[in-house]
Amino acid sequence: MRQVDVAVIGTGWCGGIRAETLAKSALVDRLHICEIRPERLSEVKALTNPATATLHHQEIIDHPDISVVYISTTPEGTHYPIARDCLKADKHVLLEKPIALELWEADELIGIAETNGLKFTIGYSQRFNPKIAYAKKSIADGKLGKVVNVLVSRHLSRSLGSKIANRVKLSPAAMESTHDLDFVYWMLAPAKPVKIYSQGAYGYMKERNGSFDCMWSTITMDDGSLVVIGGGWNLPPSYPNYCGTWIEITGTEGALILDDTSRDNWLNTVEGGTQYPMSTMPGEHVDHMFAGQMGPETIHFLEDVLLDRATLVAPKHARMVMESYLGADVSAEIGEPVGLPLSNHSLSLLQDMKARQASA
Repeated sequence: MRQVDVAVIGTGWCGGIRAETLAKSALVDRLHICEIRPERLSEVKALTNPATATLHHQEIIDHPDISVVYISTTPEGTHYPIARDCLKADKHVLLEKPIALELWEADELIGIAETNGLKFTIGYSQRFNPKIAYAKKSIADGKLGKVVNVLVSRHLSRSLGSKIANRVKLSPAAMESTHDLDFVYWMLAPAKPVKIYSQGAYGYMKERNGSFDCMWSTITMDDGSLVVIGGGWNLPPSYPNYCGTWIEITGTEGALILDDTSRDNWLNTVEGGTQYPMSTMPGEHVDHMFAGQMGPETIHFLEDVLLDRATLVAPKHARMVMESYLGADVSAEIGEPVGLPLSNHSLSLLQDMKARQASA
């Protein structure tokens, strides 16, 4: 069995999951980890017994034996420079979303990977949700006929929303609905988005970080189908789960309704009241196995490298998703639909928005 040296840069919540998953895999010869917080580095080191553990990501980039790197760093502005340097060092890369903060950054990463013949993908883990995979297969098999409409409603807990929104100036569309844009476009391929209209509503988050509590977007696809995606991060503190999602897909020959609210897992204790366990988007380790999406996704990319097969999430697809949520941000700002791909006028409006946010 062929094995490779693998590294994880950034071992917080998501990176920690990936590191633990890789540490248990027979496909990994040696694991290397990098984390800027010494206390977290020590914690993950104890969990994974890596060959090396460092506070400096350049040591991962310079290591000649490491061929596969998982980048799970925050804030999100670190994604582009670290991914760029890893790709330039001829390492295959799985990068957490977003692919970048600027479209030109995404283009450069894609170009380097293509030039160097490297596997490069983005961590859109919801494709590894069995319900999403079933929807994709049902559409591909023609069970629903021609898809007419897709609706996705996703809500996160207030505590998780505050944590995400406080570390980066990105909207709910960019940070949460991005997953839904990804898998909906994947399901509807080869159809592509041509127009997006988005609105946001302020509430609890506005005074804390200036963010919308939720954003709702309507996307017109080039085959005439309509996609409606809503994402928010303000479920009240007492709500019993981290994330709840409801999906409706209607077609000319059928309909598929997916309940991904985790209400089928119901725990009630004296101390904690009612909780819906195993409701996090990445998933979590449950004793000897992993419940959720990120564990299987982590191993799948490693197999892509070893089997020399195409990655499940093409980086150009991730760029299309990025352009869509940037279009949603512009649309919510001006109150008008925005064409996709983004026009020069829309890109100019986007840069003006970012400048105002940076000076606020």
